[in-house]
Amino acid sequence: MRQGRPFDDKELLSRTFKFSEQIINLSRILPKNEVNSPLIRQVVRSGTSIGSNYREACEAESGRDFVHKIRISKKEARETRYWLRLLLTSNPSFAKKIIPLGRESVELLKIFASISSKFSRKNSKPKAN
Repeated sequence: MRQGRPFDDKELLSRTFKFSEQIINLSRILPKNEVNSPLIRQVVRSGTSIGSNYREACEAESGRDFVHKIRISKKEARETRYWLRLLLTSNPSFAKKIIPLGRESVELLKIFASISSKFSRKNSKPKAN
């Protein structure tokens, strides 16, 4: 632990930021219509929230707070995948742009699940007397 922070991976910080940028860029090129507009709003909210919650986790006050924020990042990654799947269904001609983002959301989900699991186990071990 560095300076009270349970975890701070600069590569993951960069990766989540890049993912947010890619979500925003996708939102700019998709056609705006009655189906896409609400889906775009949702995917931008959840997709950019992954990184912001991870940054909050890196500044967590405690291990418990850290795990909580990591779980929020995981939840947002899962939700982002859902919105991307709906966008793909309604915009199949954008598959080359949407599918890689869907894959990355799954990878981020797995990373956050692993971090959460590791830190939950570490913090739940009984303390020796």
